[in-house]
Amino acid sequence: QVQLVESGGGLVQPGGSLRLSCKVSGRYASLNHMAWYRQAPGKERELVASIVGGGTTNYADSVRGRFTISRDKTFSTMYLRMNNLQPEDTAVYYCRGIVAPGVDYWGQGIQVTVSL
Repeated sequence: QVQLVESGGGLVQPGGSLRLSCKVSGRYASLNHMAWYRQAPGKERELVASIVGGGTTNYADSVRGRFTISRDKTFSTMYLRMNNLQPEDTAVYYCRGIVAPGVDYWGQGIQVTVSL
C-alpha cells in the first residue's frame, strides 16, 4: 500500500498564501509522477498542477502564475505553494501519485478556505 498525506491547509484571507505538502510513504517511498487536484462544493474534481521527474510541470490556466508545484530531492514530498489566493480557490485539495496507467493513489484531501 501507498499512503499520501496532505498537510498545510486552512483558512486564509483573499490575497494570502498557503503551502500544501503531500508526503509519500509505504510500498513506494517516492513517486515520479504526482499531481494536485481540487474539488469545490458542487463541482467536479479538477487538475490543479502536476510534476513529473525532476521538474516537468503543468498548471491549470486558473492558477498559472499564482501557484507553484515542487518536490524535494528524494521525490517523497510534494508541495504546492499558493499565492494571491482568491475565494474561487476554496476547495478540498487532493494529492495524487501515479505509478502506472490505471495504478494511482490519492490522499484523503485537505480543506483550503479563502474568505474574509
